[in-house]
Amino acid sequence: MLFHRDVPPARVRFFAKYVALVGVCCVSQSASWLEAARAETSSQEISRAKVAPSKTLRAKEARHTNLKKAKNIFVYIGTYTDKDSASKGIYVYRLDAETGKLHFTGQSALTPNPSFLAISPNGRNLYAANEVSEVSPRSGAGVSAFAIDAQNGALKFLNWQSSRGAGTCYVAVAPQGNLVAAANYSDGSVAAYRVLDNGSLRAASFFEKYSAAPQNLATPKVTTPKVTTPNVTVQNVTPPKNSYAHSFTFDASGRFAFVCDLGLDRIVGYKIEPKSARITPNTPPFLAMRAASGPRHFAFHPSQKFAYSSNELDSSVSAFLFDAAKGALRETQHISTLPPNFSGENSCADVHLSPDGRFLYASNRGHNSLAIFVINPKNGHLTLVAHVPTRGKKPRSFALDASGKFAIVANQNSNNLVIFRRDAQSGLLSPTGQIVEVPSPVCVRFGREAK
Repeated sequence: MLFHRDVPPARVRFFAKYVALVGVCCVSQSASWLEAARAETSSQEISRAKVAPSKTLRAKEARHTNLKKAKNIFVYIGTYTDKDSASKGIYVYRLDAETGKLHFTGQSALTPNPSFLAISPNGRNLYAANEVSEVSPRSGAGVSAFAIDAQNGALKFLNWQSSRGAGTCYVAVAPQGNLVAAANYSDGSVAAYRVLDNGSLRAASFFEKYSAAPQNLATPKVTTPKVTTPNVTVQNVTPPKNSYAHSFTFDASGRFAFVCDLGLDRIVGYKIEPKSARITPNTPPFLAMRAASGPRHFAFHPSQKFAYSSNELDSSVSAFLFDAAKGALRETQHISTLPPNFSGENSCADVHLSPDGRFLYASNRGHNSLAIFVINPKNGHLTLVAHVPTRGKKPRSFALDASGKFAIVANQNSNNLVIFRRDAQSGLLSPTGQIVEVPSPVCVRFGREAK
């Protein structure tokens, strides 16, 4: 059975009046997709694969430079494939980097509930989080690995590995390309995998399930000032009791990573040895956030001096100072993503920064907008610029291309993608006029340049 992770089971009744909830959808998941995909892959090829060598950040930067000059870029859309959706999996599009026109390539990949996607630094592989509740060593919740065809962007299934938890909702690739990590929402756990030289995954080499009552860990004191959002007074909400791991984010060096735990209102920190991919807890092991703020997604500033979290439950963004030497965070600001006069249900979802680091964007599900903030280059603080309607319902995900010229928003409940042109000076977004119908779109990722 599948439980959408927008509905924390322990808090549904209490937060119904504050937060926009998806509801609970129960569906049966079949393992037939996995067996069919495995039939296309030579097990001998995978068994002979060797651990991938580390990639340098210089190679990653070169790829982004090429994408800025690209005329056409592949775009990958993750979806929900449950019984209420007509989707079959991952869809491949091509963006004209001059006009902003989005074209369907005719390519798609069958896989259950690929609700989050990540692309390797070299652009050759794509990883999908299969967000289902079944926990099994052979099918169910986990991560699927694909090879990307350089000519047409098509995805070839390589292998699947269990996440050892339920509701795998997030997947990320380390900057070196040798490590893939996943977050399991339903049972509050994370897993990590070594990457083989063809992009396929070994079985999880790291796994941690978070405790609702951490033992022998002193909770850091939250000293940030009281903040009231338009629809929720934060201090009046009872702190949650269960862990819901919502994202796993690497810093640019690949030496540190952070997990947003929406349920326990904290951001968990890890140290990573880039070459060996060994993961250990950082010191301190986590940063406590505001009660019932619900940290969801996390993003670094290009300078690596600042970081930001989108907070689902109180519709806000938190700004942090980031110590890149120690991997330490210090929260310095907590700001609403909603207009002051808003009244109704809303939850904040995705967060991204412009490539030049001047603007931050966060999506509002309920208000159905992207909140745009300008970033103070001295302290990383945010100032609201505008709210732009997403022209659809429940904008769960969005992405900016490497040039910063275009943004694509995935509106889950209206089944569409909306393309916006971005003004580099003002940070404002204006719709290009193109709206693309896609069933239950929930993740947008830009890939390599289309040949």
